[in-house]
Amino acid sequence: MADYDVAIIGGGLNGTSIARDAAGRGLRVILLEQGDLGSGASQASPRLVHGDLAGLERREFFRVRRALRERDVLLRIAPHLVRPVRFVIPAHAEERPPWQLRSLLLLYERLTSRSGLPRSATLDVTHHPVGNALKRPFGTAFEYSDCVVDDSRLVVLTAVDAAARGADIRTGARVTRAERGETWRLVAIDRGYRRVITARALVNATGAWTASVADIVLRVPAPELATVQISQIVVRRLFDCDNVYVFQNPDGRLIFASPYERDFTLIGSVSHPFKGDPAVVAIDVREEAYLCDAANRYFREQIAPVDVLRTVSGANSVVVPVRRHMRDGAALLDVRRGKAPLLTIFGGDVTTARRRAERAVSEFTRFYPMTPRWTATAPLPGGEFAWQRFETEVDIARDRWRFLGEAQARRLVAAYGLNVKDILGDAKERGDLGPAFGPELTGAEVRYLMRKEWARFADDILWRRSKLGLTMPQADRDALAAFMAKMD
Repeated sequence: MADYDVAIIGGGLNGTSIARDAAGRGLRVILLEQGDLGSGASQASPRLVHGDLAGLERREFFRVRRALRERDVLLRIAPHLVRPVRFVIPAHAEERPPWQLRSLLLLYERLTSRSGLPRSATLDVTHHPVGNALKRPFGTAFEYSDCVVDDSRLVVLTAVDAAARGADIRTGARVTRAERGETWRLVAIDRGYRRVITARALVNATGAWTASVADIVLRVPAPELATVQISQIVVRRLFDCDNVYVFQNPDGRLIFASPYERDFTLIGSVSHPFKGDPAVVAIDVREEAYLCDAANRYFREQIAPVDVLRTVSGANSVVVPVRRHMRDGAALLDVRRGKAPLLTIFGGDVTTARRRAERAVSEFTRFYPMTPRWTATAPLPGGEFAWQRFETEVDIARDRWRFLGEAQARRLVAAYGLNVKDILGDAKERGDLGPAFGPELTGAEVRYLMRKEWARFADDILWRRSKLGLTMPQADRDALAAFMAKMD
């Protein structure tokens, strides 16, 4: 008998979503990730949960509607991670005319389910706060509702829920060899130790490594894939409001400028075909300049590549021929007589990941008895409250732990939801939480992340479990690394 029903290689959003879905349906699951959860393409998404307004121009009505339904599902099951935001499109005389933008938004709303989000509106930005950051030529803008998400936290909490339902999550576990018979026999180097694992089915969810893993590790014909790189830039905060700006560009692209970790702005995204090592992905200087120019067409405050504080890039696999938009990704099931099944899943975006995993796991129903689909209604850990209550939960946290400032309470609730109690416990003052690393991170939170969320190194916490690396001084980073080394 095999050790597991399903073994998954890859701990990005596709892999963790499959682990959660399959474990919740009663399958014995193991997930093997060579690095940290969400350390590939999952950490480089534009952080948007949306239906894709531009998809309507391409007449992708059914796909947009599916994505909008998934947006509302994520808003229900992860109200701490997914937040409703008003998106603003300034009308540009050289781009889409106002009547076209208004028509697109009306259709967008017709395709949206009853999520309770505010309807679109036309704004006179000369008398509206969203216009304060814009150049004077923009007098009209259109506002509509969509969502933003903490993408890295989404990956981690999906894995946490999978583990709570019985999945074995192994980070720092690199699969070096796989033999396919009636079952799969995997050899992995698991944190320095050789480990042999058997499974009745295998999932290749390795993102940009999909083809190379198929060829070198699994030794099966690799799907015909291309690799695409996506990149964003982070600059200082360019506007005071909480809206996401949507900028039209002469080449037809829509560029988003989003509030990012309170004091910064995330601008993106740009993409291009990528060749090389997916572990070494960096934005091109021309792309940095392109994103700066896109922002400079609209914002009063001008930026240049020298103002870029951080770049965020990742690579992912897509099918050949490359379609410009492939939000749903692909899942290919390889079934051969006398051979254990192989599922290859790749591509797609954050919004559609849950549905993509649900459909992929359903492919295994011919091999295993399993319970019905369930992930559309079960909240992620800490998300057992309605999204409209987010501000209330922040107030409750500040009332219970009075030493918390508003910004710190908001960050903790946004990251952990109701599970913030597992970190703060009965603390009466900040000193009860152990050593401090920078103005916000405490020893209690670090211990929780190491014990419950597989954090092993300082960067796992500073750039994926949080984005505190943007503001933490180097001395505190060094102290954090030393603290974690002692705990390991």
